[in-house]
Amino acid sequence: MKHFEHISPSTLDEAASLLNGGDAVLSAGGTDLVGVLKEELLPHYPSQVVSLKQIPGLDGIEAREDGLHLGAMATLADIAESPVVKEGWAALADAAYSVASPNIRNLATVGGNICQDVRCWYYRYPNSIGGRINCARKTGNLCSAMMGENRFHSIFGAAKVCETACTHECPAHTDISAYMELLRAGDVDGAARIILEVNPMPAITSRVCAHFCMEGCNRNKYDESLNVGGVERYLGDYILEHHSEYMKAPETENGKHASIVGSGPSGLTAAYYLRQAGYQVTIYERMKEAGGCLSYAIPPYRLPKEVVRKFVAALEEMGVQFKLGVHVGEDVQLDEIVKSSDSVMLDTGTWKRPLIGLAGEEMTQFGLDFLVSVNNYILEKPGSRVVVVGGGNVAMDVAVTAKRLGSESVKMVCLEQRDNMPANAEEVERALDEGVEILNGWGPKEILRTENKVSGIVFKSCPKVLDETGRFNPTYDETNCMPLDADIILMAIGQRADLAFLNGAYGVETERGRIKVLDGNNTSVPGIFAGGDVTTGPATVIKAIAAGLTTAKSINNYCKLPELPVETVTRDRKRKSLVTFDSGCKNCHSASHGAMLRAEERGIHKEDQSGLDSSAVRCEAGRCFNCGCLAVNPSDMANMLYAYGAKIITTQRELDAGTFFATSTRVTDLLRKGEIVTEIVVPRLPEGAVARYDKYRIRDSIDFAVVAVASVYRLNNGVVEDASLVLGAVAPIPMKRTGAEAYLKSKTLTAEVAAQAAELALEGALPLDKNAYKIDMAKTMVRRSMGF
Repeated sequence: MKHFEHISPSTLDEAASLLNGGDAVLSAGGTDLVGVLKEELLPHYPSQVVSLKQIPGLDGIEAREDGLHLGAMATLADIAESPVVKEGWAALADAAYSVASPNIRNLATVGGNICQDVRCWYYRYPNSIGGRINCARKTGNLCSAMMGENRFHSIFGAAKVCETACTHECPAHTDISAYMELLRAGDVDGAARIILEVNPMPAITSRVCAHFCMEGCNRNKYDESLNVGGVERYLGDYILEHHSEYMKAPETENGKHASIVGSGPSGLTAAYYLRQAGYQVTIYERMKEAGGCLSYAIPPYRLPKEVVRKFVAALEEMGVQFKLGVHVGEDVQLDEIVKSSDSVMLDTGTWKRPLIGLAGEEMTQFGLDFLVSVNNYILEKPGSRVVVVGGGNVAMDVAVTAKRLGSESVKMVCLEQRDNMPANAEEVERALDEGVEILNGWGPKEILRTENKVSGIVFKSCPKVLDETGRFNPTYDETNCMPLDADIILMAIGQRADLAFLNGAYGVETERGRIKVLDGNNTSVPGIFAGGDVTTGPATVIKAIAAGLTTAKSINNYCKLPELPVETVTRDRKRKSLVTFDSGCKNCHSASHGAMLRAEERGIHKEDQSGLDSSAVRCEAGRCFNCGCLAVNPSDMANMLYAYGAKIITTQRELDAGTFFATSTRVTDLLRKGEIVTEIVVPRLPEGAVARYDKYRIRDSIDFAVVAVASVYRLNNGVVEDASLVLGAVAPIPMKRTGAEAYLKSKTLTAEVAAQAAELALEGALPLDKNAYKIDMAKTMVRRSMGF
């Protein structure tokens, strides 16, 4: 173990103060903590260990009128041997006696036992094979038991103990695994509502997003990523088809007016969430159609214009007002908009051409202008010999568009090598498939001219793009040059924001040619916010959407209104403790993909790829691991206390057993800062009640349960008046089986009734490939708890 300070306070207040003040951890019996510290299982290694052993009055065992009072520091040995416990709560004594070995029971406390962390080989002992195991509870994002050794793991789903890899990689942090879970259950409506919590335009992002989520997908470690984009497109199109259900006008207005300058994805996103909350929203757009880059910079074969128009129309139906063809800074001044609004968002994008000081640069064409002209239905061949300078997605769009307009030769030249190009792999493959030649490792040097016309361009070798610190700082070899013939050169090496519309208004600060924003996308002027490319430079659509939601929240805070409806919905939804998956998910190795048009069939205004049908979407959702922790709860005392309906008393509050044991899969996450468990109160058994604790394990001592059953049945002449049934070691939390309990009430106990109750107790089980035996074992033990 690493060095730490061991402190033994004499009062609970002193202990709580130590826990509040730094990175201290609590020690009760210490039998679990030693292993935790040795294996460095905590997110941060503690500098202090605070022991409760010297605090008086915490180890009592006393029967009172309201039940058995157990001090949190009472040892398991004392509980197992206590005449008081054996007389009135014998099943609890049995549970205590079943724990480990005599030496451990002499030290281990009931408080420590119910607060201990899960047991899992991957979690507890990863260093035994060099620390190569990916563990969601530690620094990883996957439970290795899903595809590995899982004989002793959960049969009732997984615990979300960290942000899943796909969600983490998504700039909007879309809860992808959550909507995949609903799709597996056939709940398309619920899945659609989850994606709308962070992204109001999935029909658009699914078609144009770089899909970082798919790069992060844990299936990549085994076979092929989920086709998240295909599933997202299905949901996005479904939302647009039923937009009146998902994009409704607010029932009440809140009296606030927000104005948005620019209608790119960031501004449209903010408009959606603000209007949903009851804001009057006005969007100013200088072009004749709303959508910004979505309408004018992305080719229709990737994003059909009708998809954007449908989304904009849905916003209009919600009550968002669009003022099109209005150039802020010319037709109307920003200060006029500010004066007529409670808040203003700036989302004017990056439409201005950057100049790099290249000789003859004035004779080249800006790639973005070329795409805008095509989106305005100017479909002329740009030239026979086209050279595109740049290696990002815009450059790819420019090159492919030129090829589809009939250019015989299209060469794309960029600084980066193929594996490091800014464009995503899908776009690179599309360009190569259509005959675009990509030349890597070259930077522009000089434009060649003949009779005041472009005749070619000279490139110089670029052996290195980044410097030693990883910053963009190209190194060139001027002695190694490459001339290329061309009759048009399309420059796609960046975009700049046009900030002339500010006119110094209100002193909005800028830096490096962009609007400067602080946390929450606040500008230097209260009430004026900014989001999207005008603050970051050219970025992805999904990043702009994420900025739009952040800005909407900040505007709402500025206006001092209750949280946005979407914030409430998201928080409430995430309270679910366990998640499910398709038990056969590991066996489906290939993703489903929509049909792609052959290269010769593709055009400018025809979408290249079709979407997935409902069957393919269901299949793809079934491949999702729903990555979580499959380790099981280790506490025998928790199982029995839950069945008894105990109360847990802390220094701050009183918690019922369900809240304490089943709300969170990590008890330390449930407890507040400085909160300490001090006592457990176990109610007396009513007349006619019988309690039992049964545990199966490999060895009679030391081993944790493979399956455990804690039960309390209240009988009257053989008829069940009440039942409490808890399964242990089958899930990350003790599992209260309410369905079986409800079934048993008013039933006369027979072998048939016990068998049916056992079936209901295991209803919803999700066995892994090596632990299905736990289901039959648990059924047998449930029947045994009723005497059959």
